[in-house]
Amino acid sequence: MSRLQAGQQDASGPVETGPRAPRPAADRCPGALRLHEARDGFLARVRLPGGRIDRTGLRALADAADQLGDGFVDLTVRANVQLRGLAPDAGEALATRLAGAGLLPSFPHERVRNIFASPLAGRDPAASIDARPLVDALDRAICADPGLTRLSGRFAFAVEDGSGAVMGLDRDVALAPDGDVIALHVGDLDTGLRAGPDAAAAMAAAAARAFLAELGEAAAWRVADLPRGADRVTGRLRASRAEGVAEVVAPSARSVAPPPAPGPAGPLPQPDGRVALAAVPPLGRMASAALRLLADLRPEARVSVWRTVVVPDIPAGAVREAAAALHAFGLDASPESPWLGLSACAGAVGCAEALADVRAEAAARAGRRSAGAPPEHWAGCERRCGTPAGPVRLITAGPAGYLMSRGRP
Repeated sequence: MSRLQAGQQDASGPVETGPRAPRPAADRCPGALRLHEARDGFLARVRLPGGRIDRTGLRALADAADQLGDGFVDLTVRANVQLRGLAPDAGEALATRLAGAGLLPSFPHERVRNIFASPLAGRDPAASIDARPLVDALDRAICADPGLTRLSGRFAFAVEDGSGAVMGLDRDVALAPDGDVIALHVGDLDTGLRAGPDAAAAMAAAAARAFLAELGEAAAWRVADLPRGADRVTGRLRASRAEGVAEVVAPSARSVAPPPAPGPAGPLPQPDGRVALAAVPPLGRMASAALRLLADLRPEARVSVWRTVVVPDIPAGAVREAAAALHAFGLDASPESPWLGLSACAGAVGCAEALADVRAEAAARAGRRSAGAPPEHWAGCERRCGTPAGPVRLITAGPAGYLMSRGRP
């Protein structure tokens, strides 16, 4: 009998809304330079603004995984990648490799380059703008400001393209198209502040500086952690009309977007007749050989917050062959993939706090999930690391078994 069957709740029993575990005073979010000690060795997290990575970066990650880590990479809920099984002294060698591949444009800013964008940016027929130039401009604006290194590793920016792909995600500052201008959102607030596309990145960076000014010495990582944070940041921006803030078109108003559904997986038509192919690595984990395959398929791949990989610009006649190649390396490109929306933390294999091998339990669960099943996250302890945004069924290991609860929308 599994721990779920023996535990406090089962799938047919009552579902509770579990409290979020308290945050420590210091932000210990790992990076590519600040390694985190885990049960299976040290861990590095590499930020990928907009989730984009070119073939040079893919091959550098594959080599680092093989030569410095355990041979795998993990996709994160923030569209970043992690390397595990690193030696305590692997940091310098890893940094050299990543910098050489263009994955570390600024060492001091490496943990704060958290920028969400649609994995179909520039390829989505539902989009009104191409988010990629804004993502690149925002990344440059962040890296150019020494003061923004004070942001926590969890502070997140989003660049929406009009498709609705990222506005509902857990982000602090967002840019979104509004006709011919770009709107600034802070937390759950449409600030009413607008800028032209060329000044929008500076406007977002100004919002981050305003957050830090309001933060002072308080121990808050995110806008939502600061009492009335969105209102205070917006008020400071509107009062100062910081560089990059071109106009105020409306009073600030609450603007809460629904969280987007996981995925999708499978072939996704592009406006130019080609296809973007989205695939799901089981529980977000990929072998180095899969990274090299992605590098061979196309010049660029995209990582999504749903722990999927998107390969754009595949000729329509080559989709079946590409899907078969991905499947041979463990990536499921089927629209009915049971792995879509199924996630787990590192569990007892990688974390000393975990009370169970939740990755093994979640993998067994994949064989019993139907296509389109609600998102589900298995957590080894009540910290619930890696929980995706939006409605999700949480299965959390406890001393007496598993407790089922609902994640925060």
